Amino acid sequence: MMAIETKVWDAAEVLNTPADIAAYLDAYLEDGSPEELLHALNTIARSHGMSALARETGISREALYRAFSDNGNPTLDTLLRVMKAFGVRLAIAA
Repeated sequence: MMAIETKVWDAAEVLNTPADIAAYLDAYLEDGSPEELLHALNTIARSHGMSALARETGISREALYRAFSDNGNPTLDTLLRVMKAFGVRLAIAA
């Protein structure tokens, strides 16, 4: 019997469009904890590329890594700039 080779699945590899990113974030906003949402934002930032994201937002790479780390606490300004760079927007619905 041959061993099956597997590869760790990374969502960052498939978050290619604003629609993909919006759906991914929406799922975390609906059911996730703040820590899980932070992890999702980190994943999306990696999919975008931290250097590119830093250029688009005007926020240093180091600050982005800190904001989206396990102990991060991004400001609203950071979130809004990053969301704009992702091509999505934050909305409130009832």
